[in-house]
Amino acid sequence: MDLGKALDISARGMDAQTTRLRVIAENLANQDTTGTGPNGKPYRRKTITFENRMDRSLGMETVRVKNIGVDKTPFPQRYDPANPGANGQGYVNTPNVNSFVELMDMRESERSYSANLTVLQATRGMLARTIAMLK
Repeated sequence: MDLGKALDISARGMDAQTTRLRVIAENLANQDTTGTGPNGKPYRRKTITFENRMDRSLGMETVRVKNIGVDKTPFPQRYDPANPGANGQGYVNTPNVNSFVELMDMRESERSYSANLTVLQATRGMLARTIAMLK
């Protein structure tokens, strides 16, 4: 395999995981964002999906972000009659963000990013050794 292709493949994987980390960070930052009125909608968790797509310049499939969507699960409710977003019964719709799930997704993304970075560093080392041998 061409070492340049290995660098490109690793970089594409790192790009995809960087986007995933941005989505996770946005979810965690908004996990307490409720609606402003009784009919207001709280923050809805974002999701990300990936796909393998043929990269004609590399001649192989690479990972890409397919879609950044929203999680359609129902909003949990919390009893808080003093909240301006409370309904007639005193319940407030809260975001459908589970910080435990987000942290697990973050760790998985971090490991994938780290694996791609390791491949990138190993490839760069091989290129450096090859250049040194040619001198």
